[in-house]
Amino acid sequence: MTKEDVILVDENDNPIGLMEKMEAHKKAVLHRAFSVFIFNSEGSLMLQQRALHKYHSPGLWTNTVCSHPREGETSVEAAHRRIEEEMGFDCDFDEAFSFTYKAEVGQGLTEHELDHVFIGKSDVEPIINPEEVASWKYVDPDWLDIDIKKNPQDYTEWFKIALSEVVEHFKP
Repeated sequence: MTKEDVILVDENDNPIGLMEKMEAHKKAVLHRAFSVFIFNSEGSLMLQQRALHKYHSPGLWTNTVCSHPREGETSVEAAHRRIEEEMGFDCDFDEAFSFTYKAEVGQGLTEHELDHVFIGKSDVEPIINPEEVASWKYVDPDWLDIDIKKNPQDYTEWFKIALSEVVEHFKP
């Protein structure tokens, strides 16, 4: 895994420094992140299954794309960069809301993120990057809500936290 810095922030999303990503996750330091949720024209949500070799939450289902902006990069620029890198396409999306969460994700790591959430629409079939993504699928949000309640261990922590508000913001 390439060493990469994350942008440390205060509770108001003001940058306060940089820290190597793994160190930030080991120390549970608040840092900036983003999550992209892409729906198709039928109102189904594109999920990705994280690659099985990811350093945390491997093999879990999550939103279309999630990551961290780099120094000098806005969250929306980073979101466009990562959707192309992970899913092989780009589309329009808008920031809907942000939230802060703290959750243990295994391997002695904790995600403590101020997460900017973007929502968009596309009917493009992705061309996944196997270094990042094991699989993908479109799912109905109502089915997803039921499945998360039955099988919470199959989904990432941030995804479970954000999903209900995402569905409220999505306009088919």
